[in-house]
Amino acid sequence: MITFPNAKINLGLHVTAKRDDGYHEIETVFYPIPWKDALECTPAEKLALSIEGLSIDGAVTTNLVWRAYGLLAQDYDLAPVQLHLLKKIPFGAGLGGGSADGAFALQLLNDYFALSLDTAQLQAYAAQLGSDCPFFIENRPALGTGRGEQLTPLSLDLSPYHLVVIYPGVTVDTGWAYGQLSPQPAPKPLQEVIAMPVEDWEIYLTNDFEGPVFAKHPTLEMIKLELYEAGATYAAMSGSGSAVFGLFTEPQDEWAVARHFSLPREQVLSASL
Repeated sequence: MITFPNAKINLGLHVTAKRDDGYHEIETVFYPIPWKDALECTPAEKLALSIEGLSIDGAVTTNLVWRAYGLLAQDYDLAPVQLHLLKKIPFGAGLGGGSADGAFALQLLNDYFALSLDTAQLQAYAAQLGSDCPFFIENRPALGTGRGEQLTPLSLDLSPYHLVVIYPGVTVDTGWAYGQLSPQPAPKPLQEVIAMPVEDWEIYLTNDFEGPVFAKHPTLEMIKLELYEAGATYAAMSGSGSAVFGLFTEPQDEWAVARHFSLPREQVLSASL
């Protein structure tokens, strides 16, 4: 049995308060994008997870796919399986690739073992894996609040636009990024901003992390500016970085974009939404 975890971008991101549990209150819009990994589950005599493709930091036992199996195994008698992950979504890019793998693993195992878990139950397990994970259970545009796990579905359709995502190979430490911010209320409710015409987003739709991250990594700001110069209707950094994306009204050639930014094609996505 196989599934294809996809990435996400953040449309706006505000860190509004520091919580007593050490997390932060945020406000963001998650939007699924077609940059995908592949995850397969087959019978095995012993639980195993193999990974190929892009390298991932940390031991296999810390991977969210492995942890997803462990969560379900605490409550259900699961037979051992061989899990195989083909990693294509860049790691540590603000695209939610690890979170997607964990959430899709929960769904894959739910189907494989016929556990009959519903959406709410899967989201509850996903929230134990990470703040972004619950989004990938329904995998549709949503306003994320709380730690990001409280989701409000949105009727946001960006299908008229063509997406370009650039991963410049820079890693941004999420803990460091949060430490650079002074939480404060969003200047305008994000749900109101996202309802504006996309042409107005350049002015009103902002990401709190861009200030400190761009100051430390000026290349990321240059990429954003060059996307606007190339005709993007809207461009921004996703999450705490480091991927930067642009929305265009016309298709963009993936190879040409990669050559322009002197990057391997594997670090660029150009696709319809």
